[in-house]
Amino acid sequence: MTYRAPVKDMLFVMKHLAGIEAVAALPGFEDAGYDTAAAVLEESARFNEGVVAPLNWAGDQNPSSFKDGKVTTTPGFKEAFKQFSAGGWQALQHPVAYGGQGLPKLIHAACSEMVNSANLSFALCPLLTDGAVEALLTAGTEEQKASIIPKLVDGTWTGSMNLTEPQAGSDLSMVRTRAEPQPDGSYKLFGTKIFITYGEHDMADNIVHLVLARVVGAPEGVKGISLFICPKFLPDGTRNDVHCVSIEHKLGIKASPTAVLQYGDHGGAVAQLIGQENRGLEYMFIMMNAARYGVGVQGIALAERAYQKAVSYARDRVQSRPVDGSLRTAAPIIHHPDVRRMLMTMRAHTEACRAMALVGASAFDAAHAHPDKEVREQNQAFYEFLVPLIKGLSTEMALDVASLGVQVHGGMGFIEETGAAQHLRDAKILTIYEGTTAIQANDLVGRKTARDGGAVAKAIAAQISDTVELLVGRTSAPCRAMAKRLGAGHRAFLDAVDFVAGGAKGQPNAVFAGSVPYLMLAGTVVAGWQMARALMVAEDLLAAGEDTDFMRAKIATAHFYADHILNKAPSLRDSIVEGADAVTALALEAF
Repeated sequence: MTYRAPVKDMLFVMKHLAGIEAVAALPGFEDAGYDTAAAVLEESARFNEGVVAPLNWAGDQNPSSFKDGKVTTTPGFKEAFKQFSAGGWQALQHPVAYGGQGLPKLIHAACSEMVNSANLSFALCPLLTDGAVEALLTAGTEEQKASIIPKLVDGTWTGSMNLTEPQAGSDLSMVRTRAEPQPDGSYKLFGTKIFITYGEHDMADNIVHLVLARVVGAPEGVKGISLFICPKFLPDGTRNDVHCVSIEHKLGIKASPTAVLQYGDHGGAVAQLIGQENRGLEYMFIMMNAARYGVGVQGIALAERAYQKAVSYARDRVQSRPVDGSLRTAAPIIHHPDVRRMLMTMRAHTEACRAMALVGASAFDAAHAHPDKEVREQNQAFYEFLVPLIKGLSTEMALDVASLGVQVHGGMGFIEETGAAQHLRDAKILTIYEGTTAIQANDLVGRKTARDGGAVAKAIAAQISDTVELLVGRTSAPCRAMAKRLGAGHRAFLDAVDFVAGGAKGQPNAVFAGSVPYLMLAGTVVAGWQMARALMVAEDLLAAGEDTDFMRAKIATAHFYADHILNKAPSLRDSIVEGADAVTALALEAF
């Protein structure tokens, strides 16, 4: 089964929910309206369907390999990356001043979903390069930006992000890679970095590693971490003292080489400081936030691919007569109610998270380009609140959707030949890298809710309440169901916000015992809010006779989301507000 990009749904969301024309009214985005978006998305669909998607299965069966310090990627990847770069896809959202196309994040996010649906392993390389560009734009010197960003943007070079060490996973205060200042203003790096995605490969002429390290004499903990640029090849063409010593053998994303990099075994790896010493974590968070949003989009992308595969199989697989007697012979399994339930669950989750992510991208664009400072700040706060939801909910739902995809296939899904299992294996990493779901939840609790007393969360809740009021004024069964479920979800969300923002009266364990359920509640309600908005738009457009099949499908999907996904919000609220004691009741020694 081949991948078909959901261009129509993306454009519906961009036009009616994310406000592409409002984005095009922002300074610098004047040429990035709906017509431009439609043209770019159609071209992206053609490229990813025709060039990148056919390599997905090959990458799983014939992964990247390591020999004599070199990584060889899956046959076809190198050529596809050259086409990807030549087509301007790496350049899409980056500034025109450095060779980019300067398009808004809203358009880039949709194109990013396509390449990740087509081939998750392949797409990781441009995702990390995007993050490197963001970090350099934020903290690099003019010379660094001018000499490095154009080569990243045109695909001559790629970027990698070097945080993790054997003893320092999520806790970056334990980073031990050493940076020694040199008389010429450069530094030399010594240490080991693990889990470095595309830390070594054969698809580009050079790799620019962004490395967290501790300058000799720096303070202990996170306050003593600095960020460095360390290229594989130095400007004079000589090989730098950074070497891949192995690549990991993984559950999924097998074609993406995950490297162990050794710095300084032969005198020290030459590096440049980015920004100021001891502010590395601050700069790296720019890169990480970009990557966290990107990983959320990966979840949506993988869910879409798993859904398409499951639908294709369900249409072809003949098994058993329909329970309603509508056919006298065995029928394709898509006739069976439970198979339809699974497919609708997959579809509704994917469309809701896509809507939430694209609305978030639009807020990002306004936060960076709107001329009014207050509007910029409001959009920035909204976007920052959404990032852990987009990353956390979209990746957890991708795992569920991929699992349902295997279930739709039945026994055929459990064998590798059908390809359904690859999506499930690939999905698992999404809930782990760039911060596990619990880390996203901790961010949502601490930085995004407790820090401002729940102010941003309650401002979002007020907008959701406005949408509920609009639904109440409508008479259709889908709108009545959505009004009921979104209203209950709104109340559940507010209760949870009060509980979290209040710090459970000085009991942090009580709050953090429910941190992931809080993230899932917030994400489910915010995504449901977008489905509610989509529902009302679709009803109005259906009444106007516009694209009736699509609008009927959107209405049915939103109705399903209300009654089968959004209805879980009150139970999540109960787990958060009333369930903490049960989490910590069992003595540690009893585990």
